Amino acid sequence: MAVVEPRLAAVEYLEQPCKSALNRVKGMPFNWSLNPYMGCEHRCTFCYVRAFELRADRPSDDRYGRSIRVKVNIAQVLRQELGRRSWRKEAVAVGAATDPYQPAEGRYRLTRKCLEVFRDFANPVGLITRGPMIVRDIDVLQELARRADLSVNFSIPTLDDEVWRRTEPGTAHPRQRLRALERLAAAGIKAGVGMAPILPGLSDRPEAMEEVVKAARAAGAHHVWANVLYLRPGTREHFMASLARHWPELVPKYEQLYAGRAYLPKEIVGPVVERVGTLTHNHGVGSHTRHFTPPPEPEQLTLLAG
Repeated sequence: MAVVEPRLAAVEYLEQPCKSALNRVKGMPFNWSLNPYMGCEHRCTFCYVRAFELRADRPSDDRYGRSIRVKVNIAQVLRQELGRRSWRKEAVAVGAATDPYQPAEGRYRLTRKCLEVFRDFANPVGLITRGPMIVRDIDVLQELARRADLSVNFSIPTLDDEVWRRTEPGTAHPRQRLRALERLAAAGIKAGVGMAPILPGLSDRPEAMEEVVKAARAAGAHHVWANVLYLRPGTREHFMASLARHWPELVPKYEQLYAGRAYLPKEIVGPVVERVGTLTHNHGVGSHTRHFTPPPEPEQLTLLAG
């Protein structure tokens, strides 16, 4: 029987000041990102950041997530960058290359400090996490949501205990994330679920996907979206090794699916995403949610931004 990686692991924190807080992003649905930490203690087997780590000549294998780089001055740098006359209040994705509410946040509180800066500048934010610790910051999130567009996304690709335990070894149980979502929704914060990545042959069964959508609806999710696993070099090697340990019978299927490519074609991804969309509609996700809506910008500010 394959050994499941322990949820908790010895982690080294490296405190390193940063020169910039905001990162320009290409090829994503957002133009800017912010990551208070580099590396992630959650150590998900499918994490796409492993590919970036490999290109940067940093560990993308089992060592990934054992050393976390902490940008101790990121909130101060962010305040300087948002205060520049050239900054146009574009939305910033928090947590695109790390989880902003991984265990390190309990010690350093950098995500909270950055949210306070975004609040002070009324800057739009999109946040994605697997960390229930976010409920600690409901007060700041409410204040930010009153001043700018805020969207929180909980990554919950499955509620299957076996799949979760073997593919997301350092994370809180998915139902803990749903309870956190429920608390945010009750506080008037726009929060939803990202079912990503859905794993072919593991979490793509119709009944498994419906279970997540129904649970999201019950928790008060504003939205649900989905995406299917992609495997770039760095992620591919680690994920396939984990797959061979836990589900060796699926290795041939994955080798065929991902042969010579990182992304699956639309004819495979499309039906999965469409099914989640249909389930979301049928179960009325978002139909009963209430959340803060920031006031419109004063006319003079709108004219200045034009």
